[in-house]
Amino acid sequence: MQVFNAETAELLSHHQVEIKQEFPREGWVEQDPKEILNSVYECVEKTCEKMKQLNINITNIRAIGVTNQRETTVVWDKTTGEPLYNAIVWLDLRTQSTVERLLKKVPGRNKTFSKFKTGLPLSTYFSAVKLRWLLDNVEEIRKAVEDQRAMFGTIDSWLIWSLTGGPNGGIHCTDVTNASRTMLFNIHSLEWDPELCKFFDIPMDILPTVRSSSEIYGVMESGALTGVPISGCLGDQHAALVGQMCFQDGQAKNTYGTGCFLLCNTGQKSVFSEHGLITTIAYKMGRDKPTFYALEGSVAIAGAVVRWLRDNLGIAQTSQEVEKLAADVGTSYGCYFVPAFSGLYAPYWEPSARGIICGLTQFTNKNHIAFAALEAVCFQTREILDAMNKDCGIPLSQLQVDGGMTNNKILMQLQSDILCIPVVKPSMPETTALGAAMAAGAAEGVEVWSLNPGDLTAVTCERFEPQINPEESEYRYARWKKAVMKSMGWETSEGPSNGDISIFYSLPMVIFIMSSMVILIGSKYVSG
Repeated sequence: MQVFNAETAELLSHHQVEIKQEFPREGWVEQDPKEILNSVYECVEKTCEKMKQLNINITNIRAIGVTNQRETTVVWDKTTGEPLYNAIVWLDLRTQSTVERLLKKVPGRNKTFSKFKTGLPLSTYFSAVKLRWLLDNVEEIRKAVEDQRAMFGTIDSWLIWSLTGGPNGGIHCTDVTNASRTMLFNIHSLEWDPELCKFFDIPMDILPTVRSSSEIYGVMESGALTGVPISGCLGDQHAALVGQMCFQDGQAKNTYGTGCFLLCNTGQKSVFSEHGLITTIAYKMGRDKPTFYALEGSVAIAGAVVRWLRDNLGIAQTSQEVEKLAADVGTSYGCYFVPAFSGLYAPYWEPSARGIICGLTQFTNKNHIAFAALEAVCFQTREILDAMNKDCGIPLSQLQVDGGMTNNKILMQLQSDILCIPVVKPSMPETTALGAAMAAGAAEGVEVWSLNPGDLTAVTCERFEPQINPEESEYRYARWKKAVMKSMGWETSEGPSNGDISIFYSLPMVIFIMSSMVILIGSKYVSG
């Protein structure tokens, strides 16, 4: 949780809590919704304590924003407030057979059959197939649906409903950005789509009301911030787009976390990709404000590959040590690493791919592999940036970046070298939280944060310029593309059930997940 000053965008205080993930079977990833909710309560109390220590009066907190990892799916009982099953996390692969079954209903097994309604391909990634799996496999959820006790939502819906009263009048809503990641939402009409709900056999009465990203949804009903309005809600990548001030058509940002997510604002028109990207809602900053759209390239494995080197191969004790290993050689020496641990997302959407390291010689050592792993993150970004440039028609002149991996200077320089354009990193790293705070503060009835371009606070940045010639960059990129082709077709649905070990068995059992409460303090806060 982060607290910002609405006038300066200064980060005043923060507190975070790690959230456990559970891996009950190969490829399954779950979280406890109650633990997520309790972590929010804990962060609120701890942050308010820190603010008091800084002599900042918490009564000046004017609004609260929520940002969350998207697609993660929760179903709960509206009479008791209890989850009916663990949250199924966005990376979870259990729904592959559900996707295959649904594809049989589609003429020509066309994964993009709903592209012009939802902007999305049929994939394990999105919420509709996770919800379908829950309805097919969890008797308690089926019974709750029959009894009209069930509520569905992504993490934002679960948090807002719980924080605004839960069983005692809690507000069951989501915003357009999170709704646009379910595969049940028409991104043009801004409504749940009856035909898609019928296709997935999802009862529409369990779905949340869809609201804009910036309006008062309700107020906090307990804790140190009782009575403070919750007035901002954005999926994490959309919040980062806002936090990076990408309000103009053609502006883009890339977030480096567990995965990698490149979003480009396409203005008030939805652009449909011919090159493997998805179309999503960028934001809608008020009930009566226009809807803005974005093209998105999603990469499943970015920071996770560094953890894999550390925790599985044991070639380093820390992520920072991986950076040092790479820096010591400054080259992969012809070694290429495709970290398709759970298939490939954009631009391929190829679930059969698996990770490979190729180009090995007797000279190759752990330093070269570490360098190849960092290069892999950059090559994957290059692939989705190339696709985006083709779809938009105007190549990006620079790339704005954020996320935990951007602290790795070797990675940022590599990214600039491989893209052949400058990479720009803001000095304030909490852009996702900042975006949610901006949405909350700009809401009608709060109005302490202006989103007018002339009023936005200038952000200081660190800039990385290309340092290799374009010919070398293109040569390395072509070799990477060759390696990608060799990674495909490894996994088949006919394989044994105990086949390839998924990344989810290999990741550490505790990973920080961003399910943030963002608190906004008024521009004139009081000391004393």
